[in-house]
This record gives sequence, structure tokens and C-alpha cells, in this order.
Amino acid sequence: MITLPPDDFDPLTDLLDVLDLQHVSHSKASSLTGGVPSDVDDVFLGRNQPQPHGRVFGGQVVAQAVIAAGRTVAALDGPPRLIHSLHGYFLRPGDPDTQTSFVVERLRDGSSFSARRVHAIQNGKAILSMIFSFQVPAGGIDHHADMPAVPDPETLPSGAEDLVSLGDRPETAYTARTRPIDIRHCQGSLYAKPRRQPSPNQSVWLRALGTIPEDDPLLHAAVLAYASDYTLLEAALRRHRLAWADPRLRAASLDHAMWFHRPARADEWILYTQASPSAQSGRALGLGQMFSEDGMLVASVAQEGMLRLKE
Repeated sequence: MITLPPDDFDPLTDLLDVLDLQHVSHSKASSLTGGVPSDVDDVFLGRNQPQPHGRVFGGQVVAQAVIAAGRTVAALDGPPRLIHSLHGYFLRPGDPDTQTSFVVERLRDGSSFSARRVHAIQNGKAILSMIFSFQVPAGGIDHHADMPAVPDPETLPSGAEDLVSLGDRPETAYTARTRPIDIRHCQGSLYAKPRRQPSPNQSVWLRALGTIPEDDPLLHAAVLAYASDYTLLEAALRRHRLAWADPRLRAASLDHAMWFHRPARADEWILYTQASPSAQSGRALGLGQMFSEDGMLVASVAQEGMLRLKE
């Protein structure tokens, strides 16, 4: 049974709390999450957001792993090392009712770059494995792709308004009440029904529902990583005139990669352009670019996901 949160529930405050990981001992993490390797450098513990479908949201685990890796880099001497890329695989569905341990291996700290490997563990098994790279800011050549022309976000329905199109269902009400990111589709959402024109491309505006009180670049990168997992496979759905409400659809993220080109605030409008160049063997590839409202390319994203139609 899905229970709506209380009236004073704030989705962004809840997300920031989820991202505020605890640095814990190996023994405590092992006792709470069913076993943690003893030869890792650092262990962090995090809670999960309840989900109506009974699985942890993949973007949440990625965002928590960003925080875990980044906190081990923050302690290094010298200029701050900013995250510039992540690459990883979703290995198992996560249980929202089980805390997650994030075990961090400090793979390398060079003069300019640092590398970390993070395993998210529940019940003694990895649900996510991801490698991160951080870099001291440096000069060099500088260019970026142009932001496409799209409608202004204020002219589009909010994410909560779009979810109303799914009808009066408990899952819909819960998602509309608890999702911390406002997502506005430039070509119309795919929640309830497919669009008339098939297309392998789409654009969405997104931003956190509220102001993130800290200017910490790591926290903003983590929230962008969280948001990046919401809609990236929709370009494949749009190409085949499918919608999330299709009872035949079975979907799951398989892997995730992200490159952070320039710092950006996750509580300001970000245009997320998406394309699906290929789908085959029950898998679809999604590619995305994130632009700040002033047209700067701030991040690029790639993900392959399972997309199957059960007859």
C-alpha cells in the first residue's frame, strides 16, 4: 500500500538528507547492510527514498556514490578537485527498505587527477559499481556545442501537472508529491500516452524544486546526476510511439556514464536534450546533453537500458 507523505514534506529537503551520507566503520556498515569488504579505504552509509514500484531509483544510488567518492577527494591538500566523469553499471535492483553501504577504493591520487571506485552494497551484494575521476581545474582549449532553440520552461506544464495526465492513481499522486525535480517536456510528456509523431529526439527542462542552500559543486553535480536518470530512455520510447503507461513495457537502467564539463547549479533551469541512436536486443541507447539557461554545455550523459515489450 502506498502512503502519501505528510503535508509538510519537502521533496528537495528529503533528497538533500538522502545525499548526506554517514562515514562509518566497516563493522557498522557490515552489520546494517549484510557484509562489506574489509580491504576498502572508506565506507559511507545512506538511506533510500521509498518508491511506489518497490525498487530504489537508480539516479539516487548514482548521486549517493558521487557524494561518497567526492568526500574522499575533498580531504586532499591543494586546490579542490572537481568531478569530471563517472562510468558504471547497475548490477541488481536495490531494496528501498534496506540501507546501502558505499565502499570507496582510492585508486589513484596524481598531481592533477584522482580516481575512485565505489560499490553500492545491500545484503552483502553490489547493486552498483562505478568509477569516478576528479581533476584540479586547469586551462586549455575551450569550446562547446550550441544549445538548440526550444520553448521557455515557464511556458510548459510543470512536472506535477503532467503527472496528472496519468489519472487518479496512488502511484501518480505519490510521485507528484515526492519527486524533488521539476521536469518539463518540450515535446509533451510520455507518461500516459504516446505522441503522434515518432522521433528519436526530445528535450526537457529540469531543476530542483527549491533552492539548494549550499554552493558546494559536488552537491550540485550529485543532484544533476540524480536528475539525469529520469528521462534519458524516453527518446527511444518516443521513436517507437510508446508511453510509460503501456502495460507491456518493461524497463530498467543497465549502465550510466556522465561527463561534467562546467560547474552548474542544479536549482536553476537546465535544458536536457536527448537522443536514441540505436535500440536492439531488448536494449536502447540514450545520449544526452545538459545546457545551463545561458547556453553553456555543462554535462553530457550516456545510458543503455533494457526496454522490452511483454506480449
